Amino acid sequence: MTELRYLPDADDVTTFTATVTEATREYVILEGTHFYPEGGGQPADRGTLEWDGGHATVGDVRKDHGEVEHVLESIEGEPPEPGTTVEGTIDEERRRELSRMHTAQHVVSRVVLEEYGATTAGNQIHVDRSRIDFEPAAFDEADLERIQRLSNDAIERDYAVTKENRPRAIVEAEVDEGRSLLDMIPDHVDPLRVVDVEGFDMCPCGGTHVDRLGELGRVEITDRTSKGENVERLEFELRDS
Repeated sequence: MTELRYLPDADDVTTFTATVTEATREYVILEGTHFYPEGGGQPADRGTLEWDGGHATVGDVRKDHGEVEHVLESIEGEPPEPGTTVEGTIDEERRRELSRMHTAQHVVSRVVLEEYGATTAGNQIHVDRSRIDFEPAAFDEADLERIQRLSNDAIERDYAVTKENRPRAIVEAEVDEGRSLLDMIPDHVDPLRVVDVEGFDMCPCGGTHVDRLGELGRVEITDRTSKGENVERLEFELRDS
């Protein structure tokens, strides 16, 4: 199985070396990686892999039965042999924007749960915008203004964001209902990687995140749509303060 080296708290590492375990002209598998594979509503990282005599552009990253495949958009030279050391470079700006967006999603989800009792039914993170589906929910314009204001109040407090592994039993006892997603995490996964926003929110999550809320700037809710009975979708963007 590929070691996910960005866990639990190495979200800021964007260059690394690793050893090849399998490679074709379509993908490369490493014994460990800092590339984030698509999951949890967050897109995969992009970047490059370099080795003696070759270079490849990584256009997608995906999990396959515990292995992480770095899907190649292009390759120069022959695929690296197993045992070859490669240097990975992640698109740093893209990683940072996705980390900011994912952390902002946690903030908005916490505000809506706290104020309206609506849980996050789904989300999709993008570099320039993101969306969250809430259930049960029926927001009006005043609600949107309140959600945006309270989210930005939390960001202005610049809470620290801690990412660490914790025993599953402790997480199950401490996480608030509506923020756990534990029914989607197999029982054998223990410990759990937890993202804890200082005194504000705690949620099991494997995505990448910033270290402090002050790095987010400002949340702006840009759209609201109904996605069915009692399901509301909010779209938001991040603005510089």
